[in-house]
This record gives sequence, structure tokens and C-alpha cells, in this order.
Amino acid sequence: MRTNAAIREAAVRLFYAHGYKATSIRAIANEVGIQVSSIYNHINSKDELLAEIMLSVMDELLDSANAVLDGVVGGAPERLKAIIDFHIRYHAEHAREVFIGNSELRSLSGGDLEKVLARRVEYEQLLIQLVDDLAKNTGADVLDAKMQAYSILAQGAHVASWYKPQGSKSLDDTVEIYITMTLRQLGIDGRALR
Repeated sequence: MRTNAAIREAAVRLFYAHGYKATSIRAIANEVGIQVSSIYNHINSKDELLAEIMLSVMDELLDSANAVLDGVVGGAPERLKAIIDFHIRYHAEHAREVFIGNSELRSLSGGDLEKVLARRVEYEQLLIQLVDDLAKNTGADVLDAKMQAYSILAQGAHVASWYKPQGSKSLDDTVEIYITMTLRQLGIDGRALR
């Protein structure tokens, strides 16, 4: 199991640094410190490895988002705030995986691409529903729930591209700013929800 985890971690590092196409199985094996022939005791192919990384990230994202929502006390505003908090933190803390997920979709083959896209749609639908619920329960000014969900999705990808733990903004401050910006877009004073 340690070797499997090491292979996955090496693949994430190398796919992030060099891209999927430019990363060879030999490079992954070298990074882990095993023979190329030995890597096939743990994976069937580089394609399968990429698919496993992308699917496991989407599964973790969906499972964790649903767990966060299950733990929310309060109504639609609290649920939306909680999911934005989770979404921004997840993307900041998993920047390499987020980058791979967004840049290497083109490298997935048919069935794997369909699975990843289905999970992405499921996550998107979860956000759309939260925005719709907010509009229904608070009168928030939602021009288009799907576009608002896309805005939240884009915030996560954006954070993954620039956030650094040693940077000038703490993750807590970053999360609060994104929550406030989203609520303001919807005409809701975030301070009133505290």
C-alpha cells in the first residue's frame, strides 16, 4: 500500500510539474525508487493512474462536500457559506490535483472521461441547488443560478492557482473574503449572517 501511495504522489508531482504527456512511467518509477517493471505490479498503465487520481479527487470532493452540508446547523445561507468555505479550502490545499483535474481532462480516454465529467456535473448540481435554495429562502438576487455556481467553481480554481500558505493572506482570511464576495454578488450582507 505504501508503494501505491508513493506512486500516486510521484505521479501527481510529475504531472503537475511537467504535464501528463511529458511524464513517462520510467520517470514515475525513478521518482519512487523502483524498477519500471516493478511499477506494473501496482498499476496497469499511466492512463489508469491519471484516471484514478482524477476520480479519487472528485470522489473526495463530493463526499467531503456532502459531509460538510450534513453538519450544517441553519438554513440556506449557512449551507452556502459552509460549502464556499469548504470549496475554497479544498482547492487551496489540493492545488496540484486541481491543476491536473482542470488541465488533463483532454488526456482521459472515453469511459474515464465520462466518469470524471459525471462527477463534475454532480458537484456543479450541488452548488446550483444551494444557490437556488438561497434565492427561495432569502430573496437573494440570483440572476442565474448556474452562472453563480460557475462563479463559485471558478473561485476555487483561481485560489488553487495563486494561494500560498506562506503568503500575505491566511487561508482563513482568504475564505472569509471569498464568502463575503459571493454573498455581496447575491445582495446579501454576510455580516448579518454571523
